[in-house]
Amino acid sequence: MADGGRVGAEMIEIRRPARVLAPLVLDSPHSGTVYPEDFDPLQPPSRYRRAEDMYVDELFSAAPDLGMPLLAARFGRIYCDVNRAFDDLAPETLADGDELVLAPSAKARLGKGVVWTATPPDGAPLLASALPRSDYEVRLERCWRPYHAALADLLAETRGAAGGVYHLDLHSMQPVANAMHEDETGGLRPDMVLSDREGRTCSAGFIAEARRILLDLGFSVAINDPFKGAEILRQHGNPDAGVHSLQIEVNRALYMDVESFEKTADFSNTQERLTRFLRELRDWVAAR
Repeated sequence: MADGGRVGAEMIEIRRPARVLAPLVLDSPHSGTVYPEDFDPLQPPSRYRRAEDMYVDELFSAAPDLGMPLLAARFGRIYCDVNRAFDDLAPETLADGDELVLAPSAKARLGKGVVWTATPPDGAPLLASALPRSDYEVRLERCWRPYHAALADLLAETRGAAGGVYHLDLHSMQPVANAMHEDETGGLRPDMVLSDREGRTCSAGFIAEARRILLDLGFSVAINDPFKGAEILRQHGNPDAGVHSLQIEVNRALYMDVESFEKTADFSNTQERLTRFLRELRDWVAAR
């Protein structure tokens, strides 16, 4: 899984449609499987890969055929989590970061800041020792900055004739909350969670339409509970400027075995239903 040769833009992938049919952009920031050679975990892949949003880019892979671009990260989430602020890091993560001004969130304190230090599901240590500051800065240059720049560019170029653009940020979630989550350990999750940072990153109509379509397709849906949206929505969602960003979390039990990482017999059905979701959401956006 090591790949030290990919840097910058080569650590991301943009899947473009032959023709854009609606100003709707998708991004999958956590489905990457590349772990560069400077990643030196204490835990085996069977542990640290639990952090990946496995197969999410595949679940929504029909997007380009439906006329919508899809941005996907190639790098593993725990190597660099682009859904965290660049300074969302506990100071003790770095061996020589005394001069840096960091702003660790509750997530960073749980070991899942912009660089992860803990391993799901129980928070076992991920790193053998504190990182050199230079390693942290390389991860930002290699992954964090190119990803956010690519998403910003994609949103800008996909704006519709009226100047607006819609954005669906794709994620998956464990079926049951564990010790590294902020909701109650053991709590069961719905099929889908839609998030807009409590109404701050998209129009009420966009999240309402996404919810309606998902319910019609037979999914259970929660809004902003237990996830409210993180850095990607915070940085890119700006409805006053015509950018409507919405996060979707898909329950992994709908398509995979969370212990073996294998797809289940339900994968194709879930993928087909999500393709229908994308088609209907595209048509709604196209009509705005």
